[in-house]
Amino acid sequence: MNIESFAIYLAPLALIVFFYLRGRHKKESSAVEVLNEAVEAGLTEPSSLHPEINPNICMGAGSCITACPEEAIGMIKGKAVLINPTHCIGHGACATACPHDAIKLVFGTSKRGMDIPLVNPNFETNVPGIYIAGELGGMGLIRKAASQGSQAMEHIAKLKGSKNPYDVVIVGAGPAGLAATLGAMEHKLRHVTIEQESSLGGCIFQYPRNKVVMTAPVKLPVVGKMQFKEVSKEKLLEFWHGIIAKTGLKLNYNERMEAITKTDKGFIVKTSRGAYETRTVLLAIGRRGTPRKLGVPGEDLPKVVYRLIEPEQYKNMHVLVVGGGDSALEAAMAIAEQPGATVTLSYRSEAFGRGKPKNRDRLKEMSDRKMLTVRLKSNVKMVEKDKVLLEQDGQKLVLPNDAIIVCAGGILPTPFLKEIGVIVEAKFGTA
Repeated sequence: MNIESFAIYLAPLALIVFFYLRGRHKKESSAVEVLNEAVEAGLTEPSSLHPEINPNICMGAGSCITACPEEAIGMIKGKAVLINPTHCIGHGACATACPHDAIKLVFGTSKRGMDIPLVNPNFETNVPGIYIAGELGGMGLIRKAASQGSQAMEHIAKLKGSKNPYDVVIVGAGPAGLAATLGAMEHKLRHVTIEQESSLGGCIFQYPRNKVVMTAPVKLPVVGKMQFKEVSKEKLLEFWHGIIAKTGLKLNYNERMEAITKTDKGFIVKTSRGAYETRTVLLAIGRRGTPRKLGVPGEDLPKVVYRLIEPEQYKNMHVLVVGGGDSALEAAMAIAEQPGATVTLSYRSEAFGRGKPKNRDRLKEMSDRKMLTVRLKSNVKMVEKDKVLLEQDGQKLVLPNDAIIVCAGGILPTPFLKEIGVIVEAKFGTA
């Protein structure tokens, strides 16, 4: 083969390599930008189970990046890196996808520990009769959380001789709580399930729309095997609503647990509606805890909520968003894009120091275009049916209002666990 013929064959290959390297460089530059933004905003600590990637083993296959629907992982210098830690929801699909076993799933980091309650293989804590399953125990993976809920109920069902009106009180209607409730029905236990929110799903409702939140099938009591491997948030919630309709599963919505007191026969679970005497308690609550409230008159009106689910429901409405973090900024901007929506963002400080630069820049742009109104150094003083009273720089403002979204974080459950005697261990980047 002469030089001319060789060059003819080599040219297409060179073009392929050129475009491949250019595409890879572009993706790596984007990953570096995302990582730098996370570092600048101080968003470097994952909130749940997350991947720890060993760069000495990682071969840069990129399978973990493809498997991560949250786009939390990127490629930098030929190695996979957790570039968006706070977006990780702990489903573990990245570890399963890695062909070189370079990923292990851990709790906490070397800088910030994660408090995990100690439970035995039966999911019972050191306090006999109190069980923990799901996200509170560190397991954000929906499939495993549901399995934990049903397994915990199997062990509770083996206990005999309860002299209480209830065998078990289940707290939380997320994956673990729903599976546990089905298990209680299957074992014919006297049970009640309480949920502080107005709907089921637990942490799943906080995921973005169409998010893939389940990566493997799971077997549920009464229902049997869930046949899908990958499913969006909407499809999964639709499936669970179908289960409720089919089985007659009962959930006490808008009922918040307030205290657990030990008795000679078991426990008294005090809630916002009453009290339940029970032999056992299964805590299937999230790690985010109870939403932090404003503590002002009128906050108990139905129009006040503590997270944004669907921006579309706020079309043609006067909406107030309260908070200064990314969740507040993103909620305000999403609602402002809805037809006819009038949005005010209220924050008590003088600047949005906790938000990502991109969110802050976009918020300023939308504010400059009069798409929404930003009121810094302002506080909500009173909520009424069709209006809200704000105070800003000593001045009282009355705004027409149809809905309020409070994004002020949550009261973590760790102090509560310690108060009732449950041992909590801090995990620093360990499984």
